[in-house]
Amino acid sequence: MTKSAELSNKATDKPHYIGHRQRLRERFLKDEGRSMADYELLEFLLTLAIPRRDVKELAKGLIKEFGSFAKVLSAPQNQLAEYGLSQTTIAALKVIKAAATKMSWQELAGKDEPIISNFDYMVEYCRMAIGYSDIEEFRVLFLNANLKIIKEEVMQRGTVNNVAVHPREVVKAALENGAMSVILFHNHPGGNPKPSRNDIEITKQIAEALNPLGIKLQDHIIITNDNHFSFRENGLLK
Repeated sequence: MTKSAELSNKATDKPHYIGHRQRLRERFLKDEGRSMADYELLEFLLTLAIPRRDVKELAKGLIKEFGSFAKVLSAPQNQLAEYGLSQTTIAALKVIKAAATKMSWQELAGKDEPIISNFDYMVEYCRMAIGYSDIEEFRVLFLNANLKIIKEEVMQRGTVNNVAVHPREVVKAALENGAMSVILFHNHPGGNPKPSRNDIEITKQIAEALNPLGIKLQDHIIITNDNHFSFRENGLLK
């Protein structure tokens, strides 16, 4: 074979990962990713953001570093950048997280039944919204007389292990939204959903502040990335 012919063959050879990407796409479309391992699903996502590179080892490395597919999507942008991901790739991961959160919210808010009869959906939404965050965040769901969602508000964002909320802030927001009852939820980034003494005290204060106005505290849910604690389920609310 002449040198020119050899160069010509090399020029027409396709990179080895092209066929692999096609097989990944076919596997994904077969059952929309349900049978794929975490790293395979992440690898397929990365192929859409990084068009000309073998990304299998990158996907495996991200799963090893952060722990799971969900934790990669929820990792802080600065940590993903420090790992070596470009802004384009980070945006691709974050848009999946945003889409999943929005779908979960619309599923929860669109239910015809009272929200308390859809507890699993509510916990799933809480987890998608803040369960993977590395700082504490305190949110409130405001409900109408039929226990359907009026609105959600972020009341406070804090530090890795503390968030301060004053009962009057919750009362003011409840009145402004015409709420008849509320559900509180916040996250514990450390992974332990058990309420602290402060969690119990602030819940009691909020309930007592709402009660004279005829507004009921339905529940306070503490959420982590893989667990939750319900004040009502555990007898801490009447």
